[in-house]
Amino acid sequence: MARLSKDRGIDAISMTDVAAEAGVARTVLYNYFPDKAALLLAFSQRVTDYFVDQFDQDLPEDATAGARLESFIRLQLRGLMAHPHPGAAEITAALGPDAYQALAGHVAPMQKILCDILASGIESGEFRDLNVEAAARSVLAVIGAERIPLVSGDVTPGDAERNVIAFVHGAVGSAASRGAS
Repeated sequence: MARLSKDRGIDAISMTDVAAEAGVARTVLYNYFPDKAALLLAFSQRVTDYFVDQFDQDLPEDATAGARLESFIRLQLRGLMAHPHPGAAEITAALGPDAYQALAGHVAPMQKILCDILASGIESGEFRDLNVEAAARSVLAVIGAERIPLVSGDVTPGDAERNVIAFVHGAVGSAASRGAS
């Protein structure tokens, strides 16, 4: 599914295409996923689970909030490259608003991780006082804004990481944005 969605986009993928890519009969695929929306939801959940597992493995328990924030950003950007999810408009057009709402629920674990990072950074004095929920939405929006430039090759992954990390550190008022590390 990842390769197909990257190469063609959600609209152009059929269940027949997915079955052929997986090397199974289309009827077998339908035994597990009644429609494309269910398949996309399962794929999205798998990507989310992978992200959460990777995030937990990548950092020592005593990592600073700034280091955790940077790791979060890096993993999100790498995820955009590995699984270039379609935008909200493309998902809604392809699968309908109910499927999009269900997909949005898969962002919740990642948003919770980000909120926890921001809250711990505020509590430790590493970040300035801010509205955690609003800041998390803004950080995710900044990361998401890199999807098209990354996938199209207009921005290198390294440049995207450096730019987003610098921007987010500045936005949260972290020590890294003030020249201290």
